[in-house]
Amino acid sequence: MTTSPDRVRRFHLQIDESADGSRRIRFRGSLVLLELEHVTAQLQVLGERPFAGHTSLDLQDLEYVDSAGAMAILDLAEKIKAQSGSCPIDHASPTVQGLLNLIDIQALNQPPLIGIGGQQDFITRLGDGFLEFLRDSSQVIIFLGEIIIDLLAVCIRPRIVRWGDVILTMKRTGVEGLPIISLIALLLGLIIAFMSSLQLRQFGANIFVASLLAIAMVRELGPIMTAILVAGRSGSAFAAEIGTMKVNEEVDALTVMGLNPMHFLTLPKVIASLIVVPLLTMYANLLGIIGGLIVGVTLLDLTAYSYIQETRNILTVFDFVSSYIKTLVFAFLIAAIGCQRGFQVRGGAAAVGQATTSAVVAAIFMIIVVDSIFAIILTYIPR
Repeated sequence: MTTSPDRVRRFHLQIDESADGSRRIRFRGSLVLLELEHVTAQLQVLGERPFAGHTSLDLQDLEYVDSAGAMAILDLAEKIKAQSGSCPIDHASPTVQGLLNLIDIQALNQPPLIGIGGQQDFITRLGDGFLEFLRDSSQVIIFLGEIIIDLLAVCIRPRIVRWGDVILTMKRTGVEGLPIISLIALLLGLIIAFMSSLQLRQFGANIFVASLLAIAMVRELGPIMTAILVAGRSGSAFAAEIGTMKVNEEVDALTVMGLNPMHFLTLPKVIASLIVVPLLTMYANLLGIIGGLIVGVTLLDLTAYSYIQETRNILTVFDFVSSYIKTLVFAFLIAAIGCQRGFQVRGGAAAVGQATTSAVVAAIFMIIVVDSIFAIILTYIPR
């Protein structure tokens, strides 16, 4: 029967030395976690003392010990054993001996397999980053494939989509995004027209400001600028909304009720983005050209008619079609990556913030990569 720790004597050590130089360290009283703070210094001093002769630990008078005390006993025995070669533990009661047998002091003294807080070398960090990139890319590709399959199913069964949510998402993504897109597109057109005019008017080629701006806005700047703004506004909102639902276990509740979270949450956002983002891009292209028109009329002595005619002459149907296709791909990537990052959330509010940031960064990265691929492909397509 084990004695209650509040009824035993306080712990103290007694060292008995014999004539042949051997020592016996007697443990008396109660060695528990609350007492350990007072006896740690004594045990540390004993572990540092030279013990050349035979030394043993006598636990006959040890009335109570807990796991912390047992670890202290084993740690002292290991330190003495390192000096004298052996340190037997004698006269331990069955209860104390059973507790000592549960503790593997050798395993506790082993260094961790992975250093905590240590600096990894550059090659290791590079390899870890590459493996993480491959894992993330595979997850994104799998999720995109699931969305494509669901979109094909929508063509057969349109009723699986909640069209009320599609209209609501179109309002949030498109209508509420018009002010910032209008401002950015107009300022971008003004800046490009003004900066290009500084060089072109030296050669009397002011009229070519219209051509330069029209090609730049329709082919590249309009689609990519609109996509980045939508990724920052709506892609992050998609990730935060679904991530919060994951934290609150609302996604699990949908699954329990027999509803497909992909159909319920993802498809309305993807379809709304595919409809709205191309319209926003055309609107941004128009505002950018209007910004260039303002510069051309006010600073370059061009008439509005000549500026518009030059813009019409330089742009072709191919430019508009390629820009539209590119914008569709951007819209699909923004919505899909935002939803995928939301479904990946595990944890609390911090995880939602990380998913939101990751959604914006990943979407912008994919926009740049896809735009580069389009630039190479469109260069070699005959017109």
